Amino acid sequence: MLLLVREQTPRPIVEAASLKTTSASADADARRLAAAVARGDEAAFRQLYDRYHRRLFCLALVLGRGNDSLAHDTVQAVFMTAAAKLRRAEGEEHLWNWLARVARQQLTKAFRRQQRDSAVVSLADLPECPDAVEADSLLEESLDAALLAMDAEERQIIEWFYFDRLSHKEIAKQLNATPKAVSSRLERARAKLRSLITRRLSHDA
Repeated sequence: MLLLVREQTPRPIVEAASLKTTSASADADARRLAAAVARGDEAAFRQLYDRYHRRLFCLALVLGRGNDSLAHDTVQAVFMTAAAKLRRAEGEEHLWNWLARVARQQLTKAFRRQQRDSAVVSLADLPECPDAVEADSLLEESLDAALLAMDAEERQIIEWFYFDRLSHKEIAKQLNATPKAVSSRLERARAKLRSLITRRLSHDA
């Protein structure tokens, strides 16, 4: 029995060391990526986009209360800003926080520019959270919960269109339907997603 105890004891230490190594590697990669983008490296910019565009879209979609057009515009604005102004990152968390902060700033500008009414939350209306990563996680959880509350077919068409970036024609082929039918289904699914996100955020607030 003593031998078993000795064999099991080091495992948490090894796992902790592995996690630390993974985190250090991610931080080093983020620093390299930010520096390369700052130099105008197009390959690095594409890598930055591929790595963060989905997460940024989820964040913008929730902050914009399901307004997918606003979310897309926000994501594009974030990467335009990154191409022009990103200079360095201390680590992976710092890089994500920088991108998320730009997204919030872009959304706030859009809300003011469009003179949205109180039905849409501006940055100033959002509850403050001392941990930005925790706040983003809560927003992502709100989106996940809204998607899970949808029917399987509605959820699938949303994921195909927004996250997998399939066209209406490509989705139609998947569903053995017409592009026009896909457009109608997508519009209904969009409306439901907006309603679920708004309801959940209002409840959490």
